[in-house]
Amino acid sequence: MKLGEIRQQPRHLINGRWVSGATTGISINPSDTREVVAEFARADRNQTELAIAAAVDALPQWSLSTPQRRADALDLAGSELLARKEELGQLLAREEGKTLPEAIAEVARAGNIFKFFAGEALRIGGETLASVRPGVQVDITREPVGVVAVIAPWNFPFAIPAWKIAPALAYGNTVVFKPAELVPTCGWALAEILSRCGLPAGTFNLIMGSGREVGQTLVEHPRVNAVSFTGSVSTGRRILTATAARQAKVQLEMGGKNPLIVLADADLDQAVDCALQGSYFSTGQRCTASSRLIVEAPVHDAFVARLTQRLAALKVGHALTRGTEMGPVVDGAQLEQNLSYMAIGADEGAQHVFGGERLERETPGHYMSPALWLAEPGHRIAREEIFGPIACVLRADDYGHALELANDTPFGLCAGLCTTSLKHATHFRRHAQVGMTMVNLPTAGVDFHVPFGGRKDSSHGPREQGRYAAEFYTTVKTSYMLA
Repeated sequence: MKLGEIRQQPRHLINGRWVSGATTGISINPSDTREVVAEFARADRNQTELAIAAAVDALPQWSLSTPQRRADALDLAGSELLARKEELGQLLAREEGKTLPEAIAEVARAGNIFKFFAGEALRIGGETLASVRPGVQVDITREPVGVVAVIAPWNFPFAIPAWKIAPALAYGNTVVFKPAELVPTCGWALAEILSRCGLPAGTFNLIMGSGREVGQTLVEHPRVNAVSFTGSVSTGRRILTATAARQAKVQLEMGGKNPLIVLADADLDQAVDCALQGSYFSTGQRCTASSRLIVEAPVHDAFVARLTQRLAALKVGHALTRGTEMGPVVDGAQLEQNLSYMAIGADEGAQHVFGGERLERETPGHYMSPALWLAEPGHRIAREEIFGPIACVLRADDYGHALELANDTPFGLCAGLCTTSLKHATHFRRHAQVGMTMVNLPTAGVDFHVPFGGRKDSSHGPREQGRYAAEFYTTVKTSYMLA
């Protein structure tokens, strides 16, 4: 399908009805920029307010619905996502540029998340405690927060919305979902599935458009009780400021500059594989990507040589082509930002080892080769999140020096260690200043049923995923009664 041959026209879902937008936009395939994936509806402030009003009106019914009704709706969504993972994976690969195997795996992950929270809807717990006063009963229960705004990024357009929307609905909240403008069709496809799962009108609403108009309206609206956001640090801080006055609940996931430490005792082939997967798969467009490779001096040169060999053999191409290991960058603006960091690295005196060039392929797209640098801790390419297939190697004198370098960052999402030493692995898990640690595993790759989140500038608010999601999507009530 080439420019002008548009098949899909995603629209907003407001109060149970599909609605055209105030304006329209187009979604382009980054693997072939001649292809329009969809022409989609873009909302204005008025339509966003209508979606919020629908969520407000639906809240009393849904918040008091039975756990079984919530579980059934989420289970239906999960089953359909799993059944259609190949089809929806194709859509994801076309719209975002993720390789087809990665895209299919992401849709399956989204399906499993919905099924997990279908179970959690039936397990919403509470406590009954003895009072310190005679004849008094104390009950502690969890209740929904209210209307939740979900503002999702483009890099995981099925999985990240799933791990926000599923718990919100499971715990009895209503939702207004804004997908990123680069991936509206993925957001619409998820919304279309949810629209057929038995949710009352207004319980779940899809609104597409810009962050400046739609996003800002969601963040500032007095009837939005909670905001769950994944994106940049600068936007996250603005959301935190905008919601503070009305004391709305806020959950922010904002990125990382994650270290992978490779010690001299590590299995070097395993360490190189961890670095390759963690730094370059998904085109490096993951907040958990290991963009700082901290390597102990005795194996530094051998590690760099082996990783360079692997990078030279990495197949970069169209996301849907069999055998492609790294797809294109998501769009032209992100590609230009990546290339600007290549220039910054050179200007600062970092040593360029491999890659970082714009690539030409059979189809016009946003292609670049994976890049590797030797850097110093103060270089910008070693400190700032680039969000592309660019990693740098830092030399460490020993384990203590490596850990110091790993913690020397304003971010604190995740950190990895490659070693055969149980002593160092145990120490690292305790002393790495992050929310998640990985030992002999890539930093990018987490389970869907356990907490996700970081520290410092990476995260704010309660954790996402797993049973810990209840901390954000519910509020605790303590009730006293004279027995």
